[in-house]
Amino acid sequence: MSTSHTELNAPDPLARAAKATELYHAETHDMVGERMVLNMGPSHPATHGVLRLILELDGEIIHSATPDVGFLHRGDEKIAESMHYNQFVPYTDRLDYLAPLANNVAYACAVEKLMGWTLPPRGQALRVLCCELARLSSHLLGIGVCAMDVGAMTVFLYTMTEREKVHNLCEQLTGARFTTAYTRVGGQLRDMPPGFETAVRSFLTDCLVALGEVSKLLDKNKIFRDRMMDIGVITRESAIAWGMTGPNLRASGVPRDLRKDSPYLGYENYEFDVPVTDEGDCYARYLVRMEEVRQAVAICRQVLDKMPAGPVNLAEPKSMLPNKESVLTSMEELIHHFIVATQGIDAPPGEVYFAAENPKGELGFYIHSKGGGVPYRLKIRSPSFCNLSIVSRLLPGHMVSDVPAILGSLDFVMGECDR
Repeated sequence: MSTSHTELNAPDPLARAAKATELYHAETHDMVGERMVLNMGPSHPATHGVLRLILELDGEIIHSATPDVGFLHRGDEKIAESMHYNQFVPYTDRLDYLAPLANNVAYACAVEKLMGWTLPPRGQALRVLCCELARLSSHLLGIGVCAMDVGAMTVFLYTMTEREKVHNLCEQLTGARFTTAYTRVGGQLRDMPPGFETAVRSFLTDCLVALGEVSKLLDKNKIFRDRMMDIGVITRESAIAWGMTGPNLRASGVPRDLRKDSPYLGYENYEFDVPVTDEGDCYARYLVRMEEVRQAVAICRQVLDKMPAGPVNLAEPKSMLPNKESVLTSMEELIHHFIVATQGIDAPPGEVYFAAENPKGELGFYIHSKGGGVPYRLKIRSPSFCNLSIVSRLLPGHMVSDVPAILGSLDFVMGECDR
């Protein structure tokens, strides 16, 4: 089949993509010109981390794309098999390092499922607040970086300003801005400090104001729409077949959200909508994340309004570390602390899988225990790895200039992709 470059550079993006895709998937290829192999990354601002794309080009048209991952591989899953359950919490910070609080919660919930523990109501509500603040932080960065990739620098400044406020809140709650290691199996490191609720409410108000400015800048911006609409289209069937989750799946018309479909931590007690669109292009993925920010703000406000009184940690004295003040004043508590810290949680034998709706999609932990304080096997289902797998099918037929828009709209993070 013969197709001219004039056809491939048609002004209508949909026609251009259709022609290029038809060309790529034909049984015979009559390409005009000599193909060139271009390495994009692993150190490239548009690849959002150490992702290497091996692109085979015919002019400006991508003929094939091979993602090369593994540059951040640290062997987290194997490391977990030689650590006590609580010792692995800081390693979860390094998975989706843009939403460490949400990773902490997902991992702790998996171990608690193995133990058969249920947190008290205040502990669950505090975890929901942490997860939604992490979602706000992640989506604000994702929207800002995607906009910057296609030329909207001002949007990046708006979103990063709000994201810094989330980091301030994280520091106030956990003592750290980035790698929080806040959650413990059976609870949290500490309760909310004085003044934290007021600070969160102030941020939520500021966040919606900034989001309104971003919406004014982008929603009807011709340049932004031309760069995003009808680009990187993922059909409903393809999204399901490639195992996509999170906003990328919902932007293709699949209303799957674990907070609704398999509620955990009391999510069923909060009113929120799951934004879904059918277009499946880069612009649809942007719209879904914008609406998810609004919904996350609504959930945070409901959590603060309904925050119950009581403890934030499980009342399991033999499995939890005692209060630090008690350790320093009581010999029995010091011995208890020593036993828990050196032997870990005495987990029963069994296998569990727990998945949480993280900002990037379904983050799951599979734990195989043979008893004792260390898991026999631990496997991580990272959403970015699954979402990135479609790149080899998605990029062919597009132009090189479309790559930053597509990668930015997928909003992956290489820390959890490589693990």
